[in-house]
Amino acid sequence: LVVGVAAILAALAYTGGPLPFGYYGLGEFFVFLFFGVVAVCGTYYVQALGLTPAVLVASAPVGLLVTAILVVNNYRDIDTDRQANKRTLAVRIGRKNAWREYVALIVISYLILPILWLAFGFTPAVLLPLLTVPIAMRLVRTLGVAMDGPTLNKTLAGTARLALFFCLLLALGISVSALI
Repeated sequence: LVVGVAAILAALAYTGGPLPFGYYGLGEFFVFLFFGVVAVCGTYYVQALGLTPAVLVASAPVGLLVTAILVVNNYRDIDTDRQANKRTLAVRIGRKNAWREYVALIVISYLILPILWLAFGFTPAVLLPLLTVPIAMRLVRTLGVAMDGPTLNKTLAGTARLALFFCLLLALGISVSALI
C-alpha cells in the first residue's frame, strides 16, 4: 500500500504540484527509482516477504533501461521543452551529453550481468540478456546521429523493445538459475 501510494504521488509530481521534478531535470532519477528499484524489489518482496542484495542489484538494469527510454524521449523533445521552459536533464546538459547519458545507462545495464553471475551465485543463464547487445549497439549509433522526429520516435520504440527483451531474458536467466 505504501509503495503504491508513493508511486502514485511520484507520478503526479512528475508534471504537477509546486515543484514538478520532470521539469527540473530529476525525471531520470525518479524513473530509475520507481520503475526499477521499487518495481522489482516491491514485486519480489510481495512474493518472498523479504529482500536480498541480489534482488537490489538485479533491479538496477531494469531501472537503467527504462530510464534510457525517458532519455530518448527528452532528447527528441529538447527544442520544444526548452521553448516551454521545461528544464529536463537533456535540456540542461545538451544533446551530446544526453547521448552520453543514454550510452552509460545501456552499458552499465550490461556490466551488471556478470556481477549477478559471479557475485551472487546465479548460473551463466543470467547472461542471456547479452543476446540483445546488437540491438543496443544499433540504437546507440542511431541516437548519436538522429535529428529528425520519425527516426527518434523509432529509437524511442526500439529502446522500449530493448528494455522488454533484456528484462524477459534476465527473468528467464534468473528462473533457470533457480531451477538448477
